This record gives sequence, C-alpha cells and structure tokens, in this order.
Amino acid sequence: MRAETPGLLIGIDIGTTGVKTILVDPERGMIAQTNRSNRLMSPQPGWAEADPRQWAENVDSALSELAGAAGSRSIAGIATTGMVPAALLVDAEGSPLRPAILQNDARAHAEVRELAAGIDQEALLAATGSVLSQQSVAPKALWLSRHEPEAWRRSAAILGSYDWLLTHLGAAVHVEGNWALESGLFTVRGEEHATVTETVPGLSERLVPVRSSGTIVGELDAAAAGRTGIAVGTPLVVGGADHVLSAYSAGLGDLGDWLVKLGGAGDILAVSQEPVADARFFLDEHPLPGLWLPNGCMATSGSLVRWVQSTLRIEGLAQMDEEASRRTAAEVLCLPYFLGEKTPINDPDLRGIFAGMHLGHDAVDLYRAALEGIAFGFRHNAEVLRERGVRLEHATVTNGGATSLLWKQIHASVLGTPLDTVVDHPGASLGAAFAAGQGAGVFEDWSEPLALVRRGDTIDPDPDLVPRYDEAYGLWRELAEVSGATMRALARR
Repeated sequence: MRAETPGLLIGIDIGTTGVKTILVDPERGMIAQTNRSNRLMSPQPGWAEADPRQWAENVDSALSELAGAAGSRSIAGIATTGMVPAALLVDAEGSPLRPAILQNDARAHAEVRELAAGIDQEALLAATGSVLSQQSVAPKALWLSRHEPEAWRRSAAILGSYDWLLTHLGAAVHVEGNWALESGLFTVRGEEHATVTETVPGLSERLVPVRSSGTIVGELDAAAAGRTGIAVGTPLVVGGADHVLSAYSAGLGDLGDWLVKLGGAGDILAVSQEPVADARFFLDEHPLPGLWLPNGCMATSGSLVRWVQSTLRIEGLAQMDEEASRRTAAEVLCLPYFLGEKTPINDPDLRGIFAGMHLGHDAVDLYRAALEGIAFGFRHNAEVLRERGVRLEHATVTNGGATSLLWKQIHASVLGTPLDTVVDHPGASLGAAFAAGQGAGVFEDWSEPLALVRRGDTIDPDPDLVPRYDEAYGLWRELAEVSGATMRALARR
C-alpha cells in the first residue's frame, strides 16, 4: 500500500432485487455494510425492468449511512458493480428517459431473429466473444427505436446500470469494459463492432467511451456530497460486472482457479490466459491484467430452491438439509430448467422435470433432487469449459447457497473435486471496493487486496457418493435429451 493510513473504500452493488454497499478498511477488510430493496418490474410477459430513480435513492441513502459509519475516516474512493448488460437510455444531461431494461428481458425476440439473420454468427463470436441473443443490446435498441420512438429520439447515450450510478454521483459518461463486451456492441479489444451497431440506425452515435475497471472517471460532485455526507472530490472509480468482481474478490487470481457461485442463478467462472470464445458460454476480462474469465450462467440455482421451499411449504431449510442428508442420493432426478436454460444449452423453451418418483417419495426427496439437479447443471457447464481447453483445477464455492453444508457436499461429490470456501464473502460489492482502492492508489496492484480474502473450510467429495453421482449424471443427461422435444412443445402451448 502506498499510504501509511489509507482512506476507506466503498463498493456499491446494483442487483436485481437490492442495492448492497460495503465500507472497507484496506488493511482490515469490511467494517460495515448496508442493504436496500429494489423492485423488479414486469409490466408485460417477458419484460424485466427496474426504476433507476429507486437505484439512485437507495444508493444515496446507503452512502449516507456508510458516511456515518466511517466517522472521521476519509473515503479514498467509490466504485460500483452490477448486472450485465442492463441498458439505460439517457438524455444529454444523463437523466434516464425510461426504466432500465435488464439483461434477462425477452421483449426483443423478433429483433434478435431479424438481426441474427443478417449477421455471420461465427464471425461475431470470434470478434466479441458471444453470439447474438436476447441478452444482446442491439436488438433491444432496435425495439426501442420502433416501439418508443420519442424516447429514442431524445436519447443521447446507452449506459449500463452501475456505470450510470457513477454518473449520478458526478462521473463522466462511460461504460465498463465487460459491459461493453457482453453487450455485443464491442470487440474483445474494446472497439465498436460496426457490423452490429450499423444494423440499428443511430445506435453508433449513442455509444460512449469504454473504460477499464480501476479507472478514475470523475469526482463526487457537490450535489451528491450534499445528499450523502461524503466529501466533494472523492474519486469515482470504474468497478465492473457483478459476477466478475464476485469471482475476483473470492480469490480467483491464478490460472486454473474456478468458481461455483450459488446465487439466485448459478454462475461458473474460470481463469484463463486466453479469451476463449464459444457459443455455449460467455466471456469476460479478469481485472488482473492478461487474464480472462470464460463463464457460464444457469437460469436457476437458489431461485429453484426457493420455489421448492415455497411450493412444498418447507419452513426451515436447515432442518430440511438434515433430513435430506439421510436420504439416498440421486434416487429422484431433477432437470432444473424451470426458467428455461442459459448456458451451456441456451434454450429458453426448456422446462423443469422431476423424474423417477414413486408413492414412497416425499418433499424431502424432491428437495434433495433439486439440490442435485443444480449440481449436475454445474457439471455440464464444467465439461463444456474443459472441452475448450479451460483448466479447472482449484475450485471455490460462494454466495447464498454456500451456507448449506449439504449443498456444498453434493457439489463437491458431483463435480468430483474439493471446494474451498470463503468466510463472510459479501460478493461483488467487495470486488467493487477493491477496484476503488486500485483507482485511488491505495493498492499497488490488483493482486494486493486478495490478501484480505479469508479462506474457510475445504469441502471434500464423499468417496462413496462420487461413483453413484457419476452414474446418475449420465442418466440426467439422457433424460434431458429425450425430454427436450416434449418440453419445447409444452412451452409453445
């Protein structure tokens, strides 16, 4: 560290259902955190929107709380993180013209087909690391230009969620590098991909500069200082995509490191020295120079567990874990495609299945099957990454699902590898705080703050369960193959 008594750091995470902020002492780790709720809006089927004004109010309130927790200590820097690639249409003053369109919004399905028909998908994949999909920003921009022409006419820029939050605090307009990459509008080198942007009239002129994580893009202005109690001039630093910063702040810094992230969705990320592109998964740049993070995202993980809990009226998951741990492994198979599936299948028309039940099975068996089905999904993603030569050697498990010892044990046995844990890992907000420290000069380099990551216990595979899960995984893959056509037909109905 460059300063003898460094200032504190703030990381802000703009999530689908909440805003999390943390206050970090660069020498001791996290010292305070806040949580505020966001409202997810779906005014029409397939739409997923959020109100940026609510984000702003939550951030201002949370920063005011953290300013109180900081006391007399100064704030050295603030950085943001969030979902990618959410899209905000803003005017010349940076004010949102409509609600933010989130990354899982599916309104532009016709535009996806239209644009994909005129673009070489293999060339697009090689250039940008992804193919055109409902996550891409260009189809959403085309939809806006057609269905909300007045908002499109008045707009000056398209920004990501966490980048817009920095402009709300005083930063210059920009988008972070991994938002740019996952938007499909830019190449892996951060350059505009004209083949895509020229398909939507006016899109190119609404693009803003791409900035890397850890770059200072402004200072807290007087208005934001008045709302939050944090000093005018506090550096505002580019953060990054939530899954990337969550993986980084869990200690993934070496080739072969990989992460099982048990959030509402299921993320798997691996450290690579090459920008490995494949239509079956996504690609992001690691904050550590020269490294990349090829990654997958399953549509359900913790969200399926919550659905099972609600549907079966399970009151306590801890008690259910205890009961499920005594049941026979993989007696019931679960295909966890209750929201369709993202990677590695990328098929929104798939549906969930519980298979192999008889009248002796009960809620406990279904609960265990759901935990196992999600673990099988992670194994499927891991196999695809390995097929492309990505090294998966040292695994870590994080996020809400990692509080369940049973679920961690199931994943270790299904994946056939020990799983390291992280103590009190707050997720992407910690990675954002580390990015703030990088930009403010508190840390010498990106590897330095990883010393603050506290390692927990290692969960080893159960040698008795590994062969049973190997066999069950084969049956699980077979079930997915033979049921796919039926599930798609049901979805079309």
